[in-house]
Amino acid sequence: MGPVVRRPVAWIVAVVLFVEALGFAAVNWFLGVVVDRQKMSLAGLDPDVMSTSSKVAGVVFGLYFALCGLAALLVAVRDRRPAGVGRILLISAAVVHGLLGAFAWGPMGWTAFLFMVVVLALIVLLLMTYDREEGAPADGLGGPEGAPKSGTPAPLPPVAPPGEPSAS
Repeated sequence: MGPVVRRPVAWIVAVVLFVEALGFAAVNWFLGVVVDRQKMSLAGLDPDVMSTSSKVAGVVFGLYFALCGLAALLVAVRDRRPAGVGRILLISAAVVHGLLGAFAWGPMGWTAFLFMVVVLALIVLLLMTYDREEGAPADGLGGPEGAPKSGTPAPLPPVAPPGEPSAS
């Protein structure tokens, strides 16, 4: 799995994360409106605070997933591995999807769990397919002679044990 899979997976991850960002923000905004209109209270909490916090959480997590989608989109467009903040965002998105999948099983059922696991697998596949440098073999050898890659020290010649005569 190399260059053939990398770009389509990056595009799919970007689209899924953008859709998830919009969906998450919309659902939380809708819940905030419902709480506000019904004047619902949970254990004596102020309904206005609950409504506002639901809307704020929807916007914050929506922006977070949108930033993760932007990182995946940049990977797809550039066809280069994510670096710096983009890599951190994608790794954190994988962790978040793992946790959401674990917590989604009970309240929402196996379909929500399956969706989260599929998104987790796509993000991990995106990170793993861009793991090696382009053109670098997996065994760490740089050329047909077995020379090491640039940046690694050359192997030292063998040393004769003490007490044996040298060949000179």
